[in-house]
Amino acid sequence: MSRLTKILVHEGKSQSVFGFVSKQTTGQCGCNIMSGLVYLSPTKTFWRIVKHRSTEDFESIPYVCTLLNAYFWIYYGLIKPNSLLVATINCFGIVAETVYLTLFLIFAPPGLRARTATLVAILDVGFPVAAILLTHSMLHGYLRINVAGLLCVVFSMISYGSPLAAMKTVVRTKSVEYMPFLLSLILFINGGIWTFYALLAKDYVGVPNGIGFFLGTIQLLLYAMYWKPQKLKKMSDNLEEGWQHDQPPNNSSLISSLLPERSAD
Repeated sequence: MSRLTKILVHEGKSQSVFGFVSKQTTGQCGCNIMSGLVYLSPTKTFWRIVKHRSTEDFESIPYVCTLLNAYFWIYYGLIKPNSLLVATINCFGIVAETVYLTLFLIFAPPGLRARTATLVAILDVGFPVAAILLTHSMLHGYLRINVAGLLCVVFSMISYGSPLAAMKTVVRTKSVEYMPFLLSLILFINGGIWTFYALLAKDYVGVPNGIGFFLGTIQLLLYAMYWKPQKLKKMSDNLEEGWQHDQPPNNSSLISSLLPERSAD
């Protein structure tokens, strides 16, 4: 092989590698934007909680699970080469979820506050610290990365499924008032985008996000099932109430009001 041919082959490989890295970085940036929207999507819910000074029938489990998930993705992003962007967006997620849980603890009733504080202490403090310390001290190299990736897969699936905890309330009340639509929609879109990226990059993120895409679809279907009937029922109740209010008194009531009262014997 001539020197010129070697140079051309080397340049071709360099351009190919540079193009792959560039596409991978662009893909990660796009996915991180969607992940940022996932972390911001509960803002409307917590604005309502602060405004009403009550958590009402909202659940804390989705935010506890999302915070736990963010811890492990930061660890995975730090130990796997070329995955720093995975860590950075989840640092933002930790800040956002900490704010949400703090507000939840402030405005929750005593029983729910105690239960949420227990979950936070176990799942968001004790467990991730112990799991990460054990993984980092006992495992090395690619085995450590693979185990960290497996933990991310497990907790991402739990995080994606956590909004389904509101299903019982939705079915019981036949209302989607306490299952935020924006969160379900963004989880659905985020799962689809990260799954597409994972297919290109051949990364662990594809497994939980593919399942997240499926669970997001279930949440949206549940929302579609209970949104319209509840809206129509409310309109029907309002019409019935207005009809009863506008009805004139019936004939028997009118006659009774005109007759003189009989004196007692």
